Amino acid sequence: MMRFNLKMLAWFLGVLILALALAACGGKTATEEPARPSNPGGTGEAVNLKGDPVKGAEIFQANCVSCHGEEGKGGVANPGSEDGEVPALNPIDPTLVSQDAKTFASNIDLFLEHGSTPAGNSPALSMPKFGDDKMLQPQEIADVIAYVIQLNQK
Repeated sequence: MMRFNLKMLAWFLGVLILALALAACGGKTATEEPARPSNPGGTGEAVNLKGDPVKGAEIFQANCVSCHGEEGKGGVANPGSEDGEVPALNPIDPTLVSQDAKTFASNIDLFLEHGSTPAGNSPALSMPKFGDDKMLQPQEIADVIAYVIQLNQK
């Protein structure tokens, strides 16, 4: 009987240790909220359009690379911001990623539509309101979204 209890205890402790190890690995939890832009607003028309990542790469090169770096890899200084750098888009903030393509696109779209001012005393760089200010058309925003999603699938 004692041998059975020791085996049962060892099995239980093994499962408990495995569960704790998996929990410690982190990752996005169900309660972790996605990052949101500082400027309010909902998604735009672009989330309902099919984006072309090849065209999106061209638009990104013309409008986004100066702040987000080549292929969105970041490393661009943003003095006065809390983080000190413009956020990388490759890899993108993990709270924006979703297995659901429309949710992933919507999370990116909010920033493209409404822009965002980073936390900090006086950030030198802020995300422009590409949609609100009509700097990009909805199809162009959809193309950039497709490109950013593609960058994060590599």
